[in-house]
Amino acid sequence: MTASPDTLYDTATVTNWLDSMVQPLAELIGNDDSAALIGIRRGGVDVGRYLHEKLSLAGVPINQTLGELNIAFYRDDFSSMGLHPVVGPSQVPFDIDNRHIILIDDVLGTGRTVRAAMNEIFDYGRPARISLAVLVQRTGHELPVRADVVGHSVDIEADQYIDLDAGKMQVNIGRKA
Repeated sequence: MTASPDTLYDTATVTNWLDSMVQPLAELIGNDDSAALIGIRRGGVDVGRYLHEKLSLAGVPINQTLGELNIAFYRDDFSSMGLHPVVGPSQVPFDIDNRHIILIDDVLGTGRTVRAAMNEIFDYGRPARISLAVLVQRTGHELPVRADVVGHSVDIEADQYIDLDAGKMQVNIGRKA
C-alpha cells in the first residue's frame, strides 16, 4: 500500500496488524522451547510485550521473560546522526547460546537498527538462529534485511517517516522536516 503524507492508522487497525502476527510467529516457533523474544527499544519493546502476552496465552513455548536491547551505541550512524541517546542498559535475562531468538521491532526501515541489534546479541552469546518480526516494514532498505513476520508493509517516500505511538497503539506516517 502507498501511504499519503500524514497518514494515521488508528488503534483498531494497528491492533489487527499485531494480532495478524501471532499465528505466523507461533508457526515459526513451533515446538522449539528454546525460543525467546527480544524487543529493540523503544517501539520494539512495546510490540514485543503485546506479542509475548498473546503467544503465552496461546500456549506457545516461549521464554517467560521478554528481553530488551538498547542498541544506541551499536548503530553505525551514531556520529553522523548526532544521536543523543538515553543511555540505559539492555536487559537480556536469559542465556542466548543455542537459542532461537526472535528479534522484535516496530518499524523496519533501512535495516541499520536490526544490524546493530544483531551485533549486540552476539556480544551476549551465539544464538542457534535469529528471526525478525516487525510491526511495519517500509520501503527504502539500505541493507539486505527482511523480516520473517510482518504486521503491515507500506511504500513511502524517502522524506517520510513512520512513528509508533505505543501508548495509543497508533501509527503515524508524516513528512520529515
